[in-house]
Amino acid sequence: MSKVYATPGVYIEEKSAFPNSAVPVATAVPAFVGYTQKASLNKKDITNVPVRISSFGEFLMYFGGAPAPKYELVNIRDLDPNRVFDVKPESGRYMLFYCMKHFFANGGSDCYIVSIGSYGQKVSKADFFGEVEVKDESGNTIDTKPIGIDTLKKELEPTLLVIPDLMALEDQQECYDVQNYMLNHCGLEMRNRIAILDIYKGYQKRSPLDTDVIKVFRNNVSSNLQWGAAYYPWVHTTITGADEVTFKCLSDGSVKTLATILGEDFPADDQSKRTEAIRAEIAKIESLFSPGGDAAAAKTLHETLLAVSPLYKSVLAVIRENLNLLPPSAAMAGIYSMVDNQIGVFQSPANVSMGSVSKPAVNINNEEQEDLNLPLSGKAINAIRTFPGKGILVWGARTLDGNSQDWRYISVRRTVIFIEQSIKYAAEPYVFAPNNASTWANVKALITNFLTNVWKAGALAGATPDDAFSVDIGLGVTMTPVDILDGFMNITVKIAVTRPAEFIVITFQQKMQQS
Repeated sequence: MSKVYATPGVYIEEKSAFPNSAVPVATAVPAFVGYTQKASLNKKDITNVPVRISSFGEFLMYFGGAPAPKYELVNIRDLDPNRVFDVKPESGRYMLFYCMKHFFANGGSDCYIVSIGSYGQKVSKADFFGEVEVKDESGNTIDTKPIGIDTLKKELEPTLLVIPDLMALEDQQECYDVQNYMLNHCGLEMRNRIAILDIYKGYQKRSPLDTDVIKVFRNNVSSNLQWGAAYYPWVHTTITGADEVTFKCLSDGSVKTLATILGEDFPADDQSKRTEAIRAEIAKIESLFSPGGDAAAAKTLHETLLAVSPLYKSVLAVIRENLNLLPPSAAMAGIYSMVDNQIGVFQSPANVSMGSVSKPAVNINNEEQEDLNLPLSGKAINAIRTFPGKGILVWGARTLDGNSQDWRYISVRRTVIFIEQSIKYAAEPYVFAPNNASTWANVKALITNFLTNVWKAGALAGATPDDAFSVDIGLGVTMTPVDILDGFMNITVKIAVTRPAEFIVITFQQKMQQS
């Protein structure tokens, strides 16, 4: 109703000349779940609280630094004359810190972090999803709160779900249970994100036996396949530098073993001044290993041993190689972010070089990739391969639902999510608006304008907008009189999403000589 004017004068009324527009939603905002050194923001505990960060510096500020790795050193010179020592992790690794460095090294930007515990506790399936009881001072349960993945149910911005710490679980079946929960979270509950999965023990080579890591993965991951993508193998990275690995990475019981095997290279019958000086340095290892030891002296000793003992250098190289062996999911999340920001969500995150990677843990050739890309079960695994002159490339663009013509490709699944969510938020202002022709026209114009821009960006196939999409709404078109009485406004949107050229076939044929 027009305003009633009672006082003589000049009045100005402004009317909106243009309809509402659809704002494209963010497409590359991963959510990471895992263990951190701490979880504190403004002196408040943020364990099991999704926190948005945009740099590795913020991660260090809120969640702390790297875990203190502990490796057991075993003297096997008497057992195997060709080998002097063996090194193995003393317990399960915490991978989130290293994977976050790998994420940002591959183009990652904004993301969410959910810390589910500190480095002191054992990696447990129960920490990754579910609810915990909240008790009062008397020990009475007063409420429950979500943990892990379930804390992300109220966060609408994340579009990717990544949990590299699952690879530290001792029971592989527990890992697959959580991965199925990830797929259900993405496909059944949220429907606005996909999960990037790692292969448990994906550093191992393929095997014809039933214990083959790919066979076991396919047999155990079975639900909402279009909402996930998996990558194989793991990769050797350069995330941990040589200066970050010293003799303090060894376990308490391995210090004497280190001194023993190093001393064997400098026997007591060698009375030269140089050898005596080296033996004196080796004798300092135990005293400087303790937490209260002189840090400057420990650093000096480390540098000295690097210079005089090739065996010491070999021990640290093995430890660093193990620390740098990482599952690829976090790096892939960074590649998704980089491709989305540079080109668009419609571009497949494939044929892209991986940063801070020296080599894949397993070399794959064309024949070996056939079963990964086109299995009978349809559960495609995307390969990471080395190509001469090109480096390490992501050589696969499929979801786990490889037999589906609709949702075979990651780019198609993510493009449709992007369009669905953008239109959903754009249509919300029309909730409770009159369900009549005027509203229908505004909504159709809004969606048509948005899809036209998406088509211009290259996400939709077709020479003209009419070839690329259609928007239908109206009485007798998408709604019946009963639908309107029940309060339903039905909109039908059809889109032709561009698909990757996965197989390029070039035919050569000789022709007759013309002259």
